[in-house]
Amino acid sequence: MTERTKYVLDETRIPKSWYNPAADLPAAAPARHPVTGRPITPDDLGAIMPRDLIAQELSTEREIEIPGPVRRAYARWRPSPLFRAWGLERALGTPARIYYKYEGVSPTGSHKPNTAIAQAFYNKEAGVARLVTETGAGQWGSSLAFAGAMFGLDVKVYMVKITYHQKPYPKSLMETYGAVCVPSPSQETAAGRAILAEDPECSGSLGIATSEAVEVAIGDSRTNYAGGSVLNHVVTHQTVIGQEAMLQMDMANDWPDVVIGCAGGGSNLGGLAFPFIGERLRTGRKVRVIAAEPTSCPTLTQGRRVYDYGDTVGLTPCLMMHTLGHSFVPPPLHAGGLRYHGIAPLVSQALALGLMEAVAVPQTDCFAAGVLFARSEGIVPAPESTHAIRVAIDEAKRCREEGRAQTILFALSGHGLFDLPAYTRYLTGQLRDEPCDQDRLDRSLAKLPVFAEQ
Repeated sequence: MTERTKYVLDETRIPKSWYNPAADLPAAAPARHPVTGRPITPDDLGAIMPRDLIAQELSTEREIEIPGPVRRAYARWRPSPLFRAWGLERALGTPARIYYKYEGVSPTGSHKPNTAIAQAFYNKEAGVARLVTETGAGQWGSSLAFAGAMFGLDVKVYMVKITYHQKPYPKSLMETYGAVCVPSPSQETAAGRAILAEDPECSGSLGIATSEAVEVAIGDSRTNYAGGSVLNHVVTHQTVIGQEAMLQMDMANDWPDVVIGCAGGGSNLGGLAFPFIGERLRTGRKVRVIAAEPTSCPTLTQGRRVYDYGDTVGLTPCLMMHTLGHSFVPPPLHAGGLRYHGIAPLVSQALALGLMEAVAVPQTDCFAAGVLFARSEGIVPAPESTHAIRVAIDEAKRCREEGRAQTILFALSGHGLFDLPAYTRYLTGQLRDEPCDQDRLDRSLAKLPVFAEQ
């Protein structure tokens, strides 16, 4: 163990603190109040979040201590394994060394419990009785349901309608943990009713589901909102992934030239990449970071970096982020966790600073990569994770063509055992690519908040 990593880890190899990327990045543009446009204050967030999470959201401290109960919960599956992808390397005939950090070993099969456990703990400590949230693919909703069961909290989840019908098993998992799952948009909220009145066949989006969840939290003093991605404190909680990966790469006597993660809201990508980016900023040790996003929801590659709402209706603070516009409803691709109009401001800032690059890939190419990975490594990856695999394969092929070796590390954010119907559609030739509709995108960007350029 090197001096560089020793201060982060204890004898069980679980981090003692989360790494806060805001400590090493230049000061970011503050979130703004959705009505007044003024910089957000702790009091503004108090209606939907507990004090400790608000402090983390606004913090610039490099290390945030992980409470004992959270670390004990993490010990159920952390540290997650780092694997060398020997089978994939052989299948590709590449000189590249490929590693993947596998988060599918968590109780719910993805990286999402890393923040769900933390948020449930802090809300329980604050005396909150119920948490409400949105979910796309169901990974976040099931993880918050699991965390709620661990800490004795009721949980309600608004699930994007198209995914609710495409993927019934995440709903069953949420209900097994005791949560209530509702397809969004719904008739339960003013936001949902307004959207259904305009489009009764609306397939939903993460932005719409977020509007419904935040509306419920604002209207009930016993209920708080829990976010599964995008927000600073969520990205910070996920950095246990990257901190562990740094130690594991040291143990393998290797270091990544390239770090890759799929990009939806940005927490999985940021959780793996930001500890490496922080190392680069503090010591100059080079690493290339690639965000892999879907061509149907190309937030980083076609979006604009401006202030925008985190939800469709405009109840959340406005964040400085790459966005497709809060009214953008992506096509119903199977990587439901990547169907979000914006991305974490920390990720957006890293891209703007040249610390990260982005590439968009179509879903059929991603499923092809997922099938190759399953046949060579034995793990069926989540559709979201196949985006990172696709880009990792492309990088490894480039190494083969150029006759050079490099070390590639990617985030395998979860397994795809709940997504086998989507794999069936791919294997039977029924899956189609859904490109981004430029007219729809232009209309959405035209509806950005009036203070977007401030």
